[in-house]
Amino acid sequence: MPNIAPALSRLLLSGALLASGLAGAAERSLVVCSEASPEGFDIVQYTAATTADASAETVFERLVRFAPGTTEIIPALAERWDISADGLSYSFQLRQGVQFHRTAWFTPSREFNADDVLWSFQRQLDPAHPWHPLSVRGFPYAEAMAMAALIDRIERLDDRSVRFVLKHPEAPFLADLAMGFASIYSAEYAEQLLAQDMAEQLNRLPIGTGPFVFQRYAKDAQVRFHGNPAYWDGAPAIDKLILAITPDPNVRQQKLKAGDCQIALHPRPVDIPALKAAPDLQVLELDSLLTAYIAINTRHPPLDDVRVRQALNLAFDKAAYLRAQYGEGNASPALAPYPPTLWGHDPQLQDWPHDPERARQLLHEAGHAEGFSLSIWTRPGGGPTNPNPGIGAQMLQADLAAIGIRAEIRVFEWGELIKRAKNGEHDLVFMGWAGDNGDPDNFLTPNLSCAAAESGENQAGWCDPEFDALIGQARREQDQSRRAALYRRALAIFHEQAPWIALAHPKQFSALRQDVQGFVLSPMGSNNFARVSRP
Repeated sequence: MPNIAPALSRLLLSGALLASGLAGAAERSLVVCSEASPEGFDIVQYTAATTADASAETVFERLVRFAPGTTEIIPALAERWDISADGLSYSFQLRQGVQFHRTAWFTPSREFNADDVLWSFQRQLDPAHPWHPLSVRGFPYAEAMAMAALIDRIERLDDRSVRFVLKHPEAPFLADLAMGFASIYSAEYAEQLLAQDMAEQLNRLPIGTGPFVFQRYAKDAQVRFHGNPAYWDGAPAIDKLILAITPDPNVRQQKLKAGDCQIALHPRPVDIPALKAAPDLQVLELDSLLTAYIAINTRHPPLDDVRVRQALNLAFDKAAYLRAQYGEGNASPALAPYPPTLWGHDPQLQDWPHDPERARQLLHEAGHAEGFSLSIWTRPGGGPTNPNPGIGAQMLQADLAAIGIRAEIRVFEWGELIKRAKNGEHDLVFMGWAGDNGDPDNFLTPNLSCAAAESGENQAGWCDPEFDALIGQARREQDQSRRAALYRRALAIFHEQAPWIALAHPKQFSALRQDVQGFVLSPMGSNNFARVSRP
């Protein structure tokens, strides 16, 4: 009996300490309400920003990266680099002491080295590589940007250095290497999976060198990570990162206000004033490199007729659309594939006016005086380039009806929408693009080149030889003023041929709890949480 009280005291004390420890652990977690599910985790197979956030910005890294909040290129897995005078050779000195993630499914036996760089690129570029045919979705960026036609070879100089040798100069090449498709994988992990006939695991259980280690994914619910204590750039300030998949922007806002998540990505512009007024919240905003557009599938008659595409542009009341979707001052009308803040924009370019009468006249000239039927594809949940998908599709449907075009609205989950649009099944599809590297080429080659049309990433299926030659020439040109002149000529062709209805260049917003520190918006629209903390 005399020992019961001390034992009970010790039990109560240990319970209090345990509770305190759990509370401390909770404070070091970060829940982010994101707008869509990742397509997978093998980032080289995908292009969606939500997939990049869940893989390229957490698990993986590249040789170079962008300084937070900018398009400035800084060292990452490469400590330094040299570019030859002729622009054909890029030599990288690799960082020493970088560890791949240790997980329940993989234990690395060595540090990151040149073998991993070669594997990561040759897998995408070399059809004879054992992993090349294993990609279910192909390699959309590498294919759309014709990387196999650009890179002559990649040389392993030693464990700590590699050299890329190009077939011709490519002005945006270094910036391209900071993009998600250039992420570095563990060649050792890949070899282990192939030997065990478990190649599909690369897309389910990723291994990288990044600030967060993948734990598990509950489909359409959440992705869980823990901080990488061995991260070469310093362990993250948070121990646990949870991406809570929340397609409805209203629900994201409610969960943020309730404290169920600490960051709500991509709130609707119309909700920004109320979020700014909330005392326990903060709102970040940035003029990002974003473009919202409707791709017109030129492979489907009568959309292969330029007069019909021009009629669609003339029929759509873009000003009304911008007011309904973004409110005042939250977006500017898009005249071209990339924002006017990027060099190479043509200030003389004039937008299509809202002119239903001229649209009907063009349809008559094209032999469609009685109109025709088509489909409008969109997604269910809103994001930065399409805050209210249903409203936008209905507005387009009504404007097309005014010129005799009968449009059916079809709604697909985001991943399904991207997959089917890549297959060219749509007529019109609402899409958006976030610039990946701060170079105008990134809006043009991945989305509008002939190579991108062949790969399916060019949802318009539009291949114009003159346009393609101009953007190809611009990539090879080192002088920025001459590149800009080439882009202005290309933009004039784009405008005249009208493969898109270019919609808007929206601002980017994120809403946060007041205690969240260190989160920086990227002009490329990606989200990185490596330096986020909560006191």
